[in-house]
Amino acid sequence: MKRILKITGITLGSIIVILLLSGFWFITFSEQFGGTASEMRAKEYKSSPQYVNGKFQNSGAFNMEMDCHSIKKMMREMFNPHPNLSPSQNISVIKIDSMELATFPDTLTRVTWFGHSTILLEIDGKRILFDPVFGQYASPHPWLGRQRYNEEMPINIESLPFIDAVIISHDHYDHLDYESIAKLKSITKQFYVPLAVGNHLASWGISWDNIHEMDWWDENTLDELQIICAPSKHMSGRGMNDQFATLWGSWIIKGSEHSVYFSGDGGYGDRFNKIGEKYGPFDIGLLECGQYNELWADVHMTPEETVQAGRDIGAELILPIHWGSFSLATHSWTDPIDRVTANANEMGVPISTPQIGESIILGNADFAKTEWWKQYN
Repeated sequence: MKRILKITGITLGSIIVILLLSGFWFITFSEQFGGTASEMRAKEYKSSPQYVNGKFQNSGAFNMEMDCHSIKKMMREMFNPHPNLSPSQNISVIKIDSMELATFPDTLTRVTWFGHSTILLEIDGKRILFDPVFGQYASPHPWLGRQRYNEEMPINIESLPFIDAVIISHDHYDHLDYESIAKLKSITKQFYVPLAVGNHLASWGISWDNIHEMDWWDENTLDELQIICAPSKHMSGRGMNDQFATLWGSWIIKGSEHSVYFSGDGGYGDRFNKIGEKYGPFDIGLLECGQYNELWADVHMTPEETVQAGRDIGAELILPIHWGSFSLATHSWTDPIDRVTANANEMGVPISTPQIGESIILGNADFAKTEWWKQYN
């Protein structure tokens, strides 16, 4: 018996050592975790009002409950999630033809939702991808995340035509995906990112000549398009010790005829009024509405706050994002869209609810507004 216990102990110990070494190797050498700032760039970031004591910070009050009570509650919710946390079957998507993308008229502005926060904006003859995540998992490894609701995307990256710009809101895995960037870098002209996010892209083989790091309220151009990085209230980090090492933000695109706001992630605040006053109104607001919890209310809006944010920025139309693909919180997967549509209708705010892969032509009153998700309940 002692010999058996000894062998069992040695075996279990060996397995634990192997797992620990594998985890250390993965965290140390995996490309997924991105890069860090050089000493020169870290000095440059010090000039940002958002960079304090070596880290980026939010403006105003910010709270993430991480005491024993909140951690216990979070763990209880994680192990006892809502029974409708994800759809019971694969979600069908609307397939996109690459030739149709390549020949889309320069005179029209089109927004296509790829699920979660991935958006293709076609404006003034330019193609812009926001937060492109085409993988099946929003995590550094499949073991560490839940799978996407849809088994296939509306179009594969390999079939996309040339992309004029990729815009990233922040470096979390559900917004910045290494494998997607690795495939996009050969067909993308420019990358616009918040401060320090460029270090990830550079470590993945993208030239700094094609990376534009921007602080809040910075303005840039892509030919005739105006690109503005606006404030958000969120956080960042991809590894164990890089929390707040990169900035987060929202984005504004102003073309010859249309103006678009992309929220990225962030809790509700007075910045929406400031953005609306300075750059609004907007033809469309692409606004996050999912993955919320009272424990992290400062970093994600509730659906009702999404509607109010749309009103604050002066959006003529709201398109809810950050839902419909991944379960990153513990609420029902349909709770965000049910609540945001109900509140928008109550407040008289126009809202579009496209299927994954479905498009909206700005200025066209006939926009997508079916309750397609109800067929998956």
